Amino acid sequence: MPTTGQAGEVPARSRRADALRNQQTLLAAAAAVFVTSGVDAPIREIAARAGVGMGTIYRHFPTRADLVVAVYRHQVEACAEAGPSLLGSADSPLAALRQWVDLFVDFLVTKHGLANALQSDSGGFDALHAYFLDRLVPVCAQLLDAAVNAGEIRPDTHAYELMRGVGNLCVGHDSDPRYDPRRLVELLLRGLQRPQSP
Repeated sequence: MPTTGQAGEVPARSRRADALRNQQTLLAAAAAVFVTSGVDAPIREIAARAGVGMGTIYRHFPTRADLVVAVYRHQVEACAEAGPSLLGSADSPLAALRQWVDLFVDFLVTKHGLANALQSDSGGFDALHAYFLDRLVPVCAQLLDAAVNAGEIRPDTHAYELMRGVGNLCVGHDSDPRYDPRRLVELLLRGLQRPQSP
């Protein structure tokens, strides 16, 4: 339990840790809302999901673009950290790859609204895209290499190509709510698998 200073004040380190935890909770709530309702979802919906007031969101993120960028970075980091974790906990490297691609699809659904939210800042969008590639291509490559080494998928699948293919399959979701990219992404992943021996 944190000790208090003069007049019962909580030390600054404790306040920073609480603020960071609260911000992470808020970003996770915003990401979930963006996946179901898009980046134009009402701020009150995000606040309700996070269990905070709208003022708290505006205090951390003065504009919608600030919130969208923060959610984007939060999801990139979550996706990057999930790769090694899934490799350690899944039944097989292919199962880890499937679970990671599922997280990646959630991320991409949110990402498609990013360009609209950042209309006036194309340089900012380019920097975020470079950040996305720098963080996620190596993680995808690690998962692919593990599945190849386990004999579960064919060799010569490049991480960038797979991520690009998954991304292209997710594009139609924005304009047609009846379109489910996950079904086609699953077909893509099945196509990577080595044929089973008779």
